[in-house]
Amino acid sequence: MQTRALILSVLLLVAPPAFAQESHSNADHSAMNHAAMEGASKEYMDAMARMSEAMNKMTMTGKADIDFAEMMIPHDQAAIDMAKSYLASGDNDPELTRMSNKIIAAQEREIGMLKSWLARNR
Repeated sequence: MQTRALILSVLLLVAPPAFAQESHSNADHSAMNHAAMEGASKEYMDAMARMSEAMNKMTMTGKADIDFAEMMIPHDQAAIDMAKSYLASGDNDPELTRMSNKIIAAQEREIGMLKSWLARNR
């Protein structure tokens, strides 16, 4: 049950850009004062930009299952990248450190499962 709550928390944090109707370019992120950011905060925004770029380049197949699996991979990778950036920041709260490690493990497993599913179902 904790894993589901953790995954839901991550989805709520990183899902909005995936469902936004507009494309999010690096210029869009600079409007959020991205240029002035440093350290982990900049890395979080960079992870989100990479996710948005990967998702925007995808061609939808019209098959909900395949499109979902394809879109979840960069989404999960962004969560991993953000968690790793947090851990590398050096100013870590023990609770968030545990959560970050759980996010990394869960999302890496999920990416593996999605890639395996896609290999069998494309």
